[in-house]
Amino acid sequence: MSTRQSSDMVKFREALKSAKNVVILSGAGMSAESGIPTFRGAGGYWRKYQSSSLATPEAFKSNPSLVWEFYHYRREVAAKAKPNPGHIAIAEYEKRHASDKNITVITQNVDGLHAKAGTKNLLELHGCLYKTRCTKCREVLDNTDIPICEALSNRGAPDVNIVGSDIPVKSLPHCVKPGCGGLLRPHIVWFGENLEKAVLDKAVVGTSSVVYPAAMFAPQAAARGSIVAEFNLEPTPATSDFQYYFEGPCGEMLPQVLAD
Repeated sequence: MSTRQSSDMVKFREALKSAKNVVILSGAGMSAESGIPTFRGAGGYWRKYQSSSLATPEAFKSNPSLVWEFYHYRREVAAKAKPNPGHIAIAEYEKRHASDKNITVITQNVDGLHAKAGTKNLLELHGCLYKTRCTKCREVLDNTDIPICEALSNRGAPDVNIVGSDIPVKSLPHCVKPGCGGLLRPHIVWFGENLEKAVLDKAVVGTSSVVYPAAMFAPQAAARGSIVAEFNLEPTPATSDFQYYFEGPCGEMLPQVLAD
């Protein structure tokens, strides 16, 4: 991975000022600054389980109770988290330029922090912890209840000594739509699943360039002549593709860059 010095912020701010269409793509690092676990690398475990092994349709089919405990834990953590200065800078920038710029925020994060900060034109590429989808009728609904059902109360602790889950499936969240009653699942794009076409069609460009398919957005945009700036703690494999690169926490860099 190449090394690269941060770009000229004044020059980038001038380019941003003249831009009419602005797309901001955020990834896990943004949420990490608000205390949200990234579930990658050494921190990629919940209890004794590799987190990615629970984020699959197969895991939910095999043990929906365990998967719901994992997501209940994640919902609790996200509910307590607050948007950091980076989230707020983006939301305020969007609000200030509502009449003179087309601003779209695309996030790979599922914690709802961009919405909590006040961002309006938001595409949640991988879904949201606070939405459910019925496995039977497919209806998607917002749900911020914690716990989402009584059976999950005081569950989900990341204690490595806890094995499995003994919650009966009938006690898990179910669809309340008349005549349905199907088992609900988190409205999250799991490994092996496709992104929602409606969301993907709106996501034109965009991040840390390590998670696919979002990793393809920014390099493709740069290749087509769009001005792309990367904000990260360290260079990524795609950093050399971009015209601008700024090294440092988003919570520190974005308020400087997006201030008018």
